[in-house]
Amino acid sequence: MSSDFDDFEGVETFRLPSPREEKQPPRWLVVLGATPSVVALVPGSALTVGRSTECEIAIADRAISRRHAVIHVGDQVTVEDLGSANGLVVAGVPVQAHGHAVVPVGSAIQIGTALLVVHAGPNPPTLDAEAAATPRPRPPGHLVVDPAVERLYDLVARVAPTRLNVLLLGETGVGKEVFAAAVHAQSTRSGGPFVKINCAALSPQLLESELFGHERGAFTGADRAHAGLVEAAHGGTLLLDEVGEMPLALQAKLLRVIEALEVKRVGAVQPRSVDVRFVAATNRDLEAESALGTFRQDLYYRLKGISLEIPALRDRPSEILPLAAHFLAASGRPHLEPTEEAAAALLTYAWPGNVRELRNVMERAAALAEGPKLGVDHLPQEVVDGRRAPAPSPAVASSGDLREDLAALERQRIVAALAECEGNQTKAARLLGMPRRTLISRIEEYGLPRPRKDRGPR
Repeated sequence: MSSDFDDFEGVETFRLPSPREEKQPPRWLVVLGATPSVVALVPGSALTVGRSTECEIAIADRAISRRHAVIHVGDQVTVEDLGSANGLVVAGVPVQAHGHAVVPVGSAIQIGTALLVVHAGPNPPTLDAEAAATPRPRPPGHLVVDPAVERLYDLVARVAPTRLNVLLLGETGVGKEVFAAAVHAQSTRSGGPFVKINCAALSPQLLESELFGHERGAFTGADRAHAGLVEAAHGGTLLLDEVGEMPLALQAKLLRVIEALEVKRVGAVQPRSVDVRFVAATNRDLEAESALGTFRQDLYYRLKGISLEIPALRDRPSEILPLAAHFLAASGRPHLEPTEEAAAALLTYAWPGNVRELRNVMERAAALAEGPKLGVDHLPQEVVDGRRAPAPSPAVASSGDLREDLAALERQRIVAALAECEGNQTKAARLLGMPRRTLISRIEEYGLPRPRKDRGPR
């Protein structure tokens, strides 16, 4: 009996196609260097990268070895270091000499001052070659201490002037909106509007109207025409915060906007042309959700021109005290200094709410502290205790309501289990440690699509 079917007679099995079984969209390598270009990634090919003109991808940069690396194209794209002098970095992680690394779609390879981004889509991405070759310097006012964050800002400086859409990943509160603003500020669109919308804060009907606008009489109460935020961002950047919360029906409409650069207002007959760069942010695992069908895979690839994963604050402890001083200064207490005990508590705490939580704690301390020193008595008790709270799931944002947070966590676990088990509900139920009927009930309760039935031989 096939492992794709249940072990019990009369029990139906539902199965989703594995991502490997689906036809992959064409992949492209976007080379951002002195001479930007786009190279098709043909399965089975190997592309040598280096300073030598004999390399398939030749980059004139003294920091790059003559034969620096090889990009292998198969089911996955991998890069192999050829013992280069200065090494290479993949998705912010250095690769050892003669080492290999997988390069997911949307991730970047840093070689010298060049950036090579793996892109997926039916057509090669368009580039503003002149802007891509001359990235703008980082705007002032950004506090950078941790090396991983420094590398992220280097990526932003190189990618921002291009037309690539950007997907920002990370836990709630890590500062995704700050990076989105940096992308806009360093782009050729910096003189245009920077428009933000939280996709989780509005009902589906209101979200559609806010995004795409509506004509007069389109629905009850629409007494005048209304331009949506896509139109408002014309010539600039639109940040889609919490994009993973967008309903599937609206995802399809957003995909058409991104592909055609046209938006049709609710109730309108003719679309309107727009010129918008999209930056999306999420704390959900969109790759797993796209495999399950709860997020459109084609939209995922459209948004993921390049993905930047922002590390949690606990993973960049060198920034905790500088950020604390920054927030104290912003609260009007620039000379308020933590005592040794308070500094130790700040460094020990796990910061599950990340930078947002640190800012709130510092604003509270600035209001409570009367003298020149910030003591442990000015900090919340959980910070003083230094509890190493477990890291929140990157797919679950805290709502402040425990029941809602638990439901969101359970939903995310079910999505991940079904994806891992390729839609087999019995296997997923075993993995989750719950009865199959309970799993089916939860799938219906959370509005997850039922995996299609597999009618193979028994």
